[in-house]
Amino acid sequence: MPWSPLRHRLEELPLILAGPILRKTETDSVTVWVALKTACQVKLKVYATEGGLGKTQQAMIFEGSHQTVAVGQHLHIVAVTAKSINGYQLESGYVYLYDLSFQTIEEKSEKLTLKQASDINLSYFEHGLPSFVLPPKNINHLRIAQGSCRKPQGEGLDALPILDDLIQQYADNANHRLHQLFLTGDQVYADDVADPLLFALTDLGNTLLGWEEKLPLVRTFVHPQQLEPGQRSQVALHEAGLTAGLPKATEAKSHLFSFGEYCATYLLFWSSTLWPRQFPSGQDIHQDHKLAKQWNKEVRSLNSFVHTLDKVQRLLANVPTYMIFDDHDISDDWYLNQEWCLRVLEKPLGKRTVQNGLLAYTLFQGWGNTPEQFTDGKSGEKLLKLIPKWSELKGDDQILEEKIASYLGLPPTDSKTGLPQMRQEGEYYILDSSNQALKWHYTVRTHNYEIIVLDTRTQRGYPVPPAPTIAPPSLLSPTAFEQQIRQPLQHSKNNPEILATLVIAPTNLVSLRVIDWVQEQELKKGKVFKNDVGDAWNLNDSALANLLQVLFEQRQNVIVLSGDIHYGSTVRLEYQKSSEQNLNLLVQLTSSSLSNAELKTRLVHTKLKSLLPEPRRKWLVWFDPFEIKEIKSAKHSSLANSDAMYSIKWIKRQPLQIAFKNVSWLKSYQQIRPTRFRAIKKYLSLIWKNQWFQEGSEVVGLNNLGVIWFNCSENTEVNQDLSWYAPWHPSTIVYSHYSVFLE
Repeated sequence: MPWSPLRHRLEELPLILAGPILRKTETDSVTVWVALKTACQVKLKVYATEGGLGKTQQAMIFEGSHQTVAVGQHLHIVAVTAKSINGYQLESGYVYLYDLSFQTIEEKSEKLTLKQASDINLSYFEHGLPSFVLPPKNINHLRIAQGSCRKPQGEGLDALPILDDLIQQYADNANHRLHQLFLTGDQVYADDVADPLLFALTDLGNTLLGWEEKLPLVRTFVHPQQLEPGQRSQVALHEAGLTAGLPKATEAKSHLFSFGEYCATYLLFWSSTLWPRQFPSGQDIHQDHKLAKQWNKEVRSLNSFVHTLDKVQRLLANVPTYMIFDDHDISDDWYLNQEWCLRVLEKPLGKRTVQNGLLAYTLFQGWGNTPEQFTDGKSGEKLLKLIPKWSELKGDDQILEEKIASYLGLPPTDSKTGLPQMRQEGEYYILDSSNQALKWHYTVRTHNYEIIVLDTRTQRGYPVPPAPTIAPPSLLSPTAFEQQIRQPLQHSKNNPEILATLVIAPTNLVSLRVIDWVQEQELKKGKVFKNDVGDAWNLNDSALANLLQVLFEQRQNVIVLSGDIHYGSTVRLEYQKSSEQNLNLLVQLTSSSLSNAELKTRLVHTKLKSLLPEPRRKWLVWFDPFEIKEIKSAKHSSLANSDAMYSIKWIKRQPLQIAFKNVSWLKSYQQIRPTRFRAIKKYLSLIWKNQWFQEGSEVVGLNNLGVIWFNCSENTEVNQDLSWYAPWHPSTIVYSHYSVFLE
């Protein structure tokens, strides 16, 4: 079957292009996000079930309605919130159902139900409706999932579909079923796009919007279609100032630029509906044999990714899902340091790319995180009203563009220098933004735990001179520390029912020693963009010292969830102030990547890492000014004249356990999986895939998904199970268990 552009098959597609995705869910409100091909009034209804088991639908208890936002001619998005119709409050321990109905705006037609508007099964029950549960009253029953870094052509099979099996296993059991999912960064990869995928994305974006965006270069304009797949690295580097192509020009060869491409990326990452039936072959695109071969390889990886997308779409419809960006959602190194901000935001294409990516993030991720920001005349609602006007004018209205940029929090441009405006806060510069800019950080709070989600991208503090512009930033500015951490902690400080405080920091506080060493060496050489030098907290001593002090001002123990690093792990950090005898504990639970394993992470996953285990390390901390110094010898191990001391210990991963055997969808996947080993490589792969060899001691370096749970029967214990695919048995899913006492 030959390649078919979207315009030739749009009419035969179902109404729903992506979703529904269950978003912010509380006792008094439920929000569901969905993307449609036609403008509709969307109604959301929530139902109780018989015995709270989810199998039999009963009375409607919540209801809400919202009209879609016309993002483009054939792309209409809404996050609709349902609230109680009679004062009913959702409770723990019950399985609830929801349904959507769709009434087109311009045409008189019958209402469509969710089942009529979608072409896949979204339910775990015979009635066909998606379901959900609230977090339990007993924290020992709580199940939270986390994951990050999901790239279609990434090495290995996407781990996110594993969650579908975990939900299905306990679909009618509110205490054992998954309660929340947190996607902690890099939900999409804008800078590292497979060439065949960009080929499809440009077509999808232009067709869905109904217009081609004029991308501003330094001296002219260009349409996305003119920037072909595999040919964008020089434009990204020189016209947009983006650093994703450094140091190799081939890195950003298919970078996203247009708003339509960003929107289409989300649609393809979350749903199989818009995927082309077949990509062109490499031979049809390239005369060069090597390029054609690479194209075909990427097509095989994309076919593997789409194979499990129906499972992804179902799980996202059935678990409250929260998200936060990291750099790849916009571009590699996004706001990494002051140098990046200056070089990218001064260029028309650079600023437009950041704005397009952030606007797409707002519609596809941010709206569902904090739906209250998009109501009652607030900034989000004002932004939503601008988008249809901007789209009708084909994105070519400077006044509307500046208003949109203001709501997104982009800094205005200094008319004299052409550079982004910054303001000084103490020892830092921060990007200036409007008072009406949307807030990307938020807090999810229940009756017995809280999750504080940090924005460590747009609220950074960049060291003032004489520090160089490539100096590692503070991932939070002084104001951001106050607004994002101190204030939320103070809000619940005296609530005795809060048994656990979790903080989502997209990038790690603690990394493998070799990563720290590489970044320190790169910083000395002034080469900061290759290895994201500055994204880890521990490269800016004062920022990390400040973070630990702020966290432990009001909490004895803190659990940090993070991703980014492409391996999963658990680290225990002990912190002691010189003025106190009690220890504070921080547990860092990392889950990465969902689909982007690399050779180096696959190596540290194995027994080879046991030859160089992570040592227990200690640091001294001073508060005025903030400073950290590692203790290199035992004679300096006391608190000495410091204000505090902390140490880290890497928790060993326990022997793997089997989660699922003989998984049917994994068996069918093997039939389309690319064959990587032949002849002698086949025998080497048998050694590599051996179960004993894969039982590393510390990290999970294959694609993984984390599930977090507690045991508070005697001493409080936090646990993380990292699920991954067994290389020695292709139809088996296993998990590695980590356990830490918060004592």
